[in-house]
Amino acid sequence: MRTDAGDIIIALDAMGGDHGPAVVLPGAAIALAKRPELRFKLFGDAARINAELDRLPDLKTRSSVHHTDVAIAMDDKPSQAIRRGRKTSSMWLAIDAVKQGEAHAAVSAGNTGALMAMAKLVLNTIEGVSRPAIAAIWPTLKGRSIVLDMGATVGADADQLVANAVMGAAMARCLFGFRQPGVGLLNIGVEEVKGVEAVREAGGLLREAELPLRYHGFIEGTDIGKGVVDVVVTEGFSGNIALKTAEGTAHQITAVLREELGKTLLSKIGALLASGAFRRLKQRLDPRAHNGGVFLGLNGVVVKSHGGTDADGFSSAVAVAADMVENDLVDRIIKGMKLAPHDHHEGDQPDAARAASTG
Repeated sequence: MRTDAGDIIIALDAMGGDHGPAVVLPGAAIALAKRPELRFKLFGDAARINAELDRLPDLKTRSSVHHTDVAIAMDDKPSQAIRRGRKTSSMWLAIDAVKQGEAHAAVSAGNTGALMAMAKLVLNTIEGVSRPAIAAIWPTLKGRSIVLDMGATVGADADQLVANAVMGAAMARCLFGFRQPGVGLLNIGVEEVKGVEAVREAGGLLREAELPLRYHGFIEGTDIGKGVVDVVVTEGFSGNIALKTAEGTAHQITAVLREELGKTLLSKIGALLASGAFRRLKQRLDPRAHNGGVFLGLNGVVVKSHGGTDADGFSSAVAVAADMVENDLVDRIIKGMKLAPHDHHEGDQPDAARAASTG
């Protein structure tokens, strides 16, 4: 719930990510300049936080600082992070602020596995959701899509894939304003007989269910970038591979293009003439503009920023968190899960849930 003044309070793990307060706070300042209704609770080393705030007076007036000496390292295993940082780390305290009603959302650029493990312990999952999922914003030829799960857990049964569809559709309604988002199940082919049993069963459940979404059917990997659907549903193993493959391909194309355009005088002239188009292409595919993985299925809003992003990228993650709060993401998921059908063969497959990290 928002405050009477209409403010959205965001709890920030100021120590998270590769650069800590040096990126987190300037990123929050950028977000504040665009959305003056934001307020921040900053958790971490008070000396480092205040040193940054002294250079950001507008942010300083809209923030409170909460000191802790404990920060979770990017290479900590989730179990180690919980033992070392339970109730005392900047990451844990930011999430706990959401549970206590002191903040509407938490944002961290820290260790993904630790953030997910702590978020589950502190906030618990929504009724009907056995596993949270990480949803990412994916640039497409038609605009943007949501893809989940991007690596919260490995493997999924039919019920979990249906839950991902419900949660992804709720996020699409929050982010894009769609009443009936188009949802597709990622598969190795579009024919109904293809794919593993869990995917086929989930397709059958979604086809027959009366949910606030439009089920498209199966889609293939090549359809993600085309924007065939608003929400792409998969499990964490294949979702994370798809994400890393897309990121790697984008870097490869950029490197090859730069190399080829600099080889001859004619190609250099062509590059100069097409500089405007290249600039617009870069803007459309800029990962900073799409930064912010939302942890769906929790009793609270938690957003994961890429650990290596800059201030502009972190501001995007803050904006995503604010959008989720403003549009009542959690309530939308709760209502959707009450309508979700269930696979009557539950338990036929072993639970392959293992913490994973998107890096």
